[in-house]
Amino acid sequence: MDKKAINVEAHWDHEAQVWVASSDDVPGLITEAETTELLFEKLKILIPELLEANGMLTREECVDIPVNLLSRREELIKARAQ
Repeated sequence: MDKKAINVEAHWDHEAQVWVASSDDVPGLITEAETTELLFEKLKILIPELLEANGMLTREECVDIPVNLLSRREELIKARAQ
Protein backbone atom coordinates (compact mmCIF):
# COMPACT_ATOMS: atom_id res chain seq x y z
CA MET A 1 0.00 0.00 0.00
CA ASP A 2 1.11 3.54 -0.76
CA LYS A 3 2.02 5.36 2.46
CA LYS A 4 0.28 8.56 1.36
CA ALA A 5 -1.55 10.20 4.24
CA ILE A 6 -5.28 9.60 4.42
CA ASN A 7 -7.33 12.73 4.96
CA VAL A 8 -10.52 12.36 6.96
CA GLU A 9 -12.90 15.31 7.26
CA ALA A 10 -15.18 15.63 10.28
CA HIS A 11 -17.91 18.15 10.89
CA TRP A 12 -20.09 18.75 13.90
CA ASP A 13 -23.76 17.84 13.38
CA HIS A 14 -25.47 20.25 15.75
CA GLU A 15 -28.86 18.50 15.56
CA ALA A 16 -27.52 15.02 16.27
CA GLN A 17 -24.79 16.31 18.63
CA VAL A 18 -22.11 14.12 17.01
CA TRP A 19 -19.01 14.44 14.85
CA VAL A 20 -19.57 12.95 11.38
CA ALA A 21 -16.49 11.80 9.46
CA SER A 22 -15.93 10.79 5.84
CA SER A 23 -13.00 10.51 3.46
CA ASP A 24 -12.50 10.60 -0.29
CA ASP A 25 -9.34 8.53 0.32
CA VAL A 26 -11.24 5.58 1.84
CA PRO A 27 -14.28 4.50 -0.20
CA GLY A 28 -17.29 3.80 2.01
CA LEU A 29 -15.97 5.59 5.09
CA ILE A 30 -18.66 7.40 7.03
CA THR A 31 -19.00 7.21 10.78
CA GLU A 32 -19.96 9.33 13.75
CA ALA A 33 -19.10 9.75 17.42
CA GLU A 34 -19.80 12.12 20.30
CA THR A 35 -16.18 13.32 20.58
CA THR A 36 -13.22 13.55 18.21
CA GLU A 37 -11.32 11.18 20.50
CA LEU A 38 -14.01 8.51 20.16
CA LEU A 39 -14.20 9.25 16.45
CA PHE A 40 -10.50 8.57 16.02
CA GLU A 41 -10.79 5.28 17.94
CA LYS A 42 -13.47 4.19 15.46
CA LEU A 43 -11.30 5.29 12.52
CA LYS A 44 -8.44 3.08 13.78
CA ILE A 45 -10.71 0.07 13.22
CA LEU A 46 -12.70 1.18 10.17
CA ILE A 47 -9.90 2.49 7.95
CA PRO A 48 -7.89 -0.78 7.76
CA GLU A 49 -11.11 -2.80 7.34
CA LEU A 50 -12.34 -0.59 4.48
CA LEU A 51 -8.92 -0.46 2.79
CA GLU A 52 -8.88 -4.26 2.79
CA ALA A 53 -12.50 -4.49 1.59
CA ASN A 54 -11.67 -2.13 -1.29
CA GLY A 55 -8.58 -4.12 -2.29
CA MET A 56 -6.23 -1.31 -1.26
CA LEU A 57 -4.59 -3.36 1.50
CA THR A 58 -4.13 -7.10 1.94
CA ARG A 59 -4.66 -8.94 5.19
CA GLU A 60 -0.99 -9.98 5.15
CA GLU A 61 0.28 -6.39 4.96
CA CYS A 62 1.31 -4.66 8.15
CA VAL A 63 1.83 -0.96 7.49
CA ASP A 64 1.66 2.30 9.36
CA ILE A 65 -1.02 4.48 7.80
CA PRO A 66 -0.72 8.24 8.38
CA VAL A 67 -4.17 9.73 9.03
CA ASN A 68 -5.04 13.43 9.17
CA LEU A 69 -8.32 14.16 10.95
CA LEU A 70 -9.49 17.60 9.85
CA SER A 71 -12.39 18.80 11.99
CA ARG A 72 -14.72 21.72 11.45
CA ARG A 73 -17.32 23.07 13.85
CA GLU A 74 -19.39 26.15 13.20
CA GLU A 75 -21.56 27.78 15.86
CA LEU A 76 -23.28 31.10 16.29
CA ILE A 77 -22.14 33.07 19.32
CA LYS A 78 -24.47 35.73 20.62
CA ALA A 79 -22.89 38.99 21.70
CA ARG A 80 -24.36 42.32 22.68
CA ALA A 81 -22.71 45.61 21.86
CA GLN A 82 -22.02 47.64 24.98
